[in-house]
Amino acid sequence: MIKSALRTAAIAAAVSAIAFAAQAKNSMVGGAAMYPTKNIVENAAHSKDHTTLVAAVKAAGLVSTLEGKGPFTVFAPTNEAFAALPAGTVDTLLKPENKAKLTKILTCHVVAADAMSKTVAKMIKDDGGEHDIKTVGGCVLKAKESMGKITLTDENGSVAHVTIADVKQSNGVIHVIDKVLLPKM
Repeated sequence: MIKSALRTAAIAAAVSAIAFAAQAKNSMVGGAAMYPTKNIVENAAHSKDHTTLVAAVKAAGLVSTLEGKGPFTVFAPTNEAFAALPAGTVDTLLKPENKAKLTKILTCHVVAADAMSKTVAKMIKDDGGEHDIKTVGGCVLKAKESMGKITLTDENGSVAHVTIADVKQSNGVIHVIDKVLLPKM
């Protein structure tokens, strides 16, 4: 009887370990595991590729919003995407006097829905190859699909590519992108 209980416990532990490993394998961003039980801010704070985004979210006062219930879809620019902006742009945006502008830029990366890539791809297909995505910040992003990859075009014509899709969060989903999307100012 004890052997049977031990065998059952060992099997349960092995199944749990396999499930956890599979989850972690599919959910790595910036060298860190992304856990679907944690919210957007909790997970993003552990990604070494998103330190600039996290600093910007803090400076804009959006932490409590993105820790909220959601659901949210966040198109998350990498540090490299922020570094590609003109010299001094990030430092200027992080200043308290530019909080409104920073907030506008960041909320143009957020959608008030849980939009997995399959859903976005279906909307693109249903709309004839391009789908307008309205963001929390009032921006309209044009989503397209090419060779199985989703792109987003901002209001200025800049194109961001989704490099990692469907990073599930407790309050939505993150899609990592390679460019900062900017509103028409």
